[in-house]
Amino acid sequence: MGINGEDERSESSDKASSAERSSADRPSGRSPREDGEAASREDERRFPHVPTSDDDDDAVIVPDADGGASRSRENTDHAREGAIATDGGNDAAEASGESCSPNTCTCGEKTAADTDGESETPPVATDGAGVANVDEMGELGELEFTEPAENVSQDVDNGSPDTRVGIPDGVDLETPDYSIRSRMNDIETPDEKTWFMELDEAVIDEGRCIQCGTCVAACPSDSIGIGDDGLPELVKMCTGCSMCWDFCPRGGLRYERQWKITGGEDNVKGAGDPITEFSAKVEDDWTDEAQDGGVVTGVLATLLEEGEIDGALVATESEEDAWKAESFLATTTEELIENAGTVYNQTMALGNLDLEQWKHKLPDKSWDELSLAVVGTPCEIEGLRALQDFEWDYQQQNEGIRAVDYTIALMCTKNFNYQKLMGEQLEEKRNIAPEEIGKMDVLNGKMMVYDHEGEMIVEEDIENFHDAALKGCDECADFTGFCSDITVGSVGSSDDYSSVIIRTETGMDAWEMTESKLDYHDLEDKSAVGKLQGWDKKKAFESLQRPFDPDAPRFIEYKDHAENYGTELNPHDFGH
Repeated sequence: MGINGEDERSESSDKASSAERSSADRPSGRSPREDGEAASREDERRFPHVPTSDDDDDAVIVPDADGGASRSRENTDHAREGAIATDGGNDAAEASGESCSPNTCTCGEKTAADTDGESETPPVATDGAGVANVDEMGELGELEFTEPAENVSQDVDNGSPDTRVGIPDGVDLETPDYSIRSRMNDIETPDEKTWFMELDEAVIDEGRCIQCGTCVAACPSDSIGIGDDGLPELVKMCTGCSMCWDFCPRGGLRYERQWKITGGEDNVKGAGDPITEFSAKVEDDWTDEAQDGGVVTGVLATLLEEGEIDGALVATESEEDAWKAESFLATTTEELIENAGTVYNQTMALGNLDLEQWKHKLPDKSWDELSLAVVGTPCEIEGLRALQDFEWDYQQQNEGIRAVDYTIALMCTKNFNYQKLMGEQLEEKRNIAPEEIGKMDVLNGKMMVYDHEGEMIVEEDIENFHDAALKGCDECADFTGFCSDITVGSVGSSDDYSSVIIRTETGMDAWEMTESKLDYHDLEDKSAVGKLQGWDKKKAFESLQRPFDPDAPRFIEYKDHAENYGTELNPHDFGH
């Protein structure tokens, strides 16, 4: 083909065609040049897609439109010669022994020369695969165009839209409904893969989630986020890596085994195996707003001032909802003092250790040069310690996990669902709006609520608020934060003092840096701490539906958990 798509013809062929065409054949007023161009266009029209005589077309097969046998070169050479010739008339046909006339041609095609003086007409297929959309003159016929439909699917043939077109007789092409999907659904999930849906089935949907955020921090593909209800939810496709399940303190993490891995053989007895214990308070005016002695804020402020940490992840009160806790990275002493005190609901703390979230507050350092402190409940510290025991660096949360050098656990028997505690229990049942509350405390088995003037407005047994507590807290035996560097609470110390348990050398370093700012002495009532820890373990043993075994493997297989808790082994097979 030429540049413009025209057939390339030899100079001698053009001359021959031109010489044989008489002036009588030429329309009046047309020059030889125009005549030659017309002939060229006619040649194009006659022989679309036909190879030139020089081509090697032995393998060319011409389909027979009427259903007859295909025509190979052996039985079509004579027809091909007659169709292609432009300078021999019927000589080729005579030479082959065939009789061919304009009206009785059996060559398959009729040439301009065969018409013996007729007008220059394009070849017409009589028994081959001809052109279907033009007449014998090569012109489009009368056409009807369907007007486009508006606001509906176009009906192009006025037929039924579910009717198949062109189905061979006797062939059933109906597709079995969802056959492939059904076969895929019948494939069992490999035993070694555990998906977010298993965590959802066994922990979240069962109301056992303690909102620690460990699953968010563990996910290597950042597929788990925090929903509007404060619970974990899938935000991207789950890869089935099992990590959200493995590190969940109510799922696959055997938290009592983590105590032993973190603190040693004796860390599972009594209140653990502390280095030392104190009753202490910070001597400063700002402690009026702090919980008890303000030791947590005092330690963190000292670490900041000494350059030991770049920030501390703490809880703050939501600007929209009074007494609703949210995670906050404090990077100044002023921010720490502003957020002193305890808020009795979870913040999904570990789900907020993505350093990108706090980039605007942190110094311009690489993540491995940053140092953070985390204040959280014992379950949050358990999950954090377990995550730090393993090396991986392929997720956003991992940088924040690695940057944590100091952990402070708050003594905790249970935590609460915000809406149930503040909305149902206090506002609806006791007619106390969240905005009226100045301070809350859980002490000596009592829920204590104060107004902004310091007057106590509620003092009731904590059991009266059981319906507002997180169900998963019942299974926790870790009242004193076995996996932390420092544990702080109020049990075992008099008013205005905090009970402090130093558990690790890191915790001791932080204490010694803060010591000069503290009024402290030996823990006033160690037995009170031990008794409450014992009571908490007893309640946990009654609620746990799996064996409590510090010597068993750290991770619990989902199938084992499902056997103990009666959850579905493969929840995706049951329409989860």
